[in-house]
Amino acid sequence: MKAAFLSLFIIFLLASCTKKPDLNGLDVAVFKNDRGACQGDRVQQLAWLKANKMTWKGVSSNDVEDILGKPDIQQLADRNQEYYIYFLESGAQCAKITNPSQAKTMAFRFSAIGLATEITFQNGLPD
Repeated sequence: MKAAFLSLFIIFLLASCTKKPDLNGLDVAVFKNDRGACQGDRVQQLAWLKANKMTWKGVSSNDVEDILGKPDIQQLADRNQEYYIYFLESGAQCAKITNPSQAKTMAFRFSAIGLATEITFQNGLPD
């Protein structure tokens, strides 16, 4: 019983001590309101996102979702990892989010404890 409580306490402690990214120069409201990048507003922030991608390392999945909004696509990976994918330009996903699309995307890879370990940019979904 003590071991289970201690484990839960450590997980809670780690989750509450995540870092917050420096967002100076990113228009968070515009990004959040352009769901699926169908309005064409997210692509205007692509240069900032690429230049500051290391800012997001170590940020929790909860914080990323609070800042950027719900991901356009969420994928589960092996070993309890997950991906949050945000479209950065309009494409086939605008007709239906599940349509295969080669539009530019930004993918956050989160570790099993929910911290961003990798941020990538590509056309379409990550492999």
